[in-house]
Amino acid sequence: MSENEVTKISVTGSRVEENYDVLVGHNLLGQIPDILGQRTRRILVIHPRALRSTGELVMEDLRKVGFETFSAEIPDAEEGKHIQVAAFCWQVLGQNDFTRSDAIISVGGGAVTDVAGFVAATWLRGIRIIHIPTTLLAMVDAAVGGKTGINTAEGKNLVGSFHAPAAVLCEIGTLRTLPEYELLTGMAEVIKCGFISDTKILDLVEENPEKLRDSQSNVIRELIERAIKVKADIVSEDFKEAGRREFLNYGHTFGHAIEYNERYQWRHGAAVSVGMVFAAELAAAAGNLDESVVARTRALCDLVGLPTSYRGDQWSKLLEAMRRDKKSRGALLRFVVLDDIAKPRIMEVPDDSILFATYLEIAAN
Repeated sequence: MSENEVTKISVTGSRVEENYDVLVGHNLLGQIPDILGQRTRRILVIHPRALRSTGELVMEDLRKVGFETFSAEIPDAEEGKHIQVAAFCWQVLGQNDFTRSDAIISVGGGAVTDVAGFVAATWLRGIRIIHIPTTLLAMVDAAVGGKTGINTAEGKNLVGSFHAPAAVLCEIGTLRTLPEYELLTGMAEVIKCGFISDTKILDLVEENPEKLRDSQSNVIRELIERAIKVKADIVSEDFKEAGRREFLNYGHTFGHAIEYNERYQWRHGAAVSVGMVFAAELAAAAGNLDESVVARTRALCDLVGLPTSYRGDQWSKLLEAMRRDKKSRGALLRFVVLDDIAKPRIMEVPDDSILFATYLEIAAN
């Protein structure tokens, strides 16, 4: 594929405001004026401290085409996903008279797209936002789908809203500065899409391990586009997670519990990796999944350097965290599991004993 070629993946919904395009390629900032239209005057660029220079470059390009730009610099990673940060962004919007015809642009990883999306969803009950994800994880997951959220002391993403972006611009060049570990942890969400839907993703990862560390390789771009397509297809059918969209949470129930237990010092992808192994072991323990799929899950995560086990003395804390997870229904814990590759379903677990037995399978000595 030519470096100048732009791939467009459309997300459609039951309402006009739920329709948008995800663009994958290079030099995509020039698309913004056409996306926002002539009525937009002011743009707030929300970015983390670590991407101050990137945020400034985006603002400079926007000023050149006639927009009035403002900056909201927020803490890096999960530290930015707090109500105090959202309140700071609301303050900037209010002090600069942002109206419903104005817009927000997020520049950063998944934590930034989550909190910026929440700010956009709540300011004047909803203004437009364009996401410019700068990590692999954000490109294939957080920036696509319209889920927004912030963390509380009780758990991850317990406060949030559904708010579709006006567009998502996946600028492949921004991945050049991504540390290798960040690139590889993002692969967890890509592998997840392979297990729940697109088996070609799993084949590409297995066949090209050396190219997974080159963010500009054609393999990485194909994996990004395939993972986005999986999510776009599911979100188009189920915007508010009333049905199939729950399958995108494969590996997340246990993974979110790890993140909470680690006070968000673990990368999301690393936690989801362990969560996928847990979910595979759970399905196998229930007699619904062949052990070969469990082994393939472990092998794929190992191949990209992701963890497949967790501390063996944390069960009570993890169980408590899972009970607070927003995917739970009353006393029932719900997990996305597989009956086979590309055959996901929801499993409700009324008995903690099978969960504890599964935990022992992934517990590190």
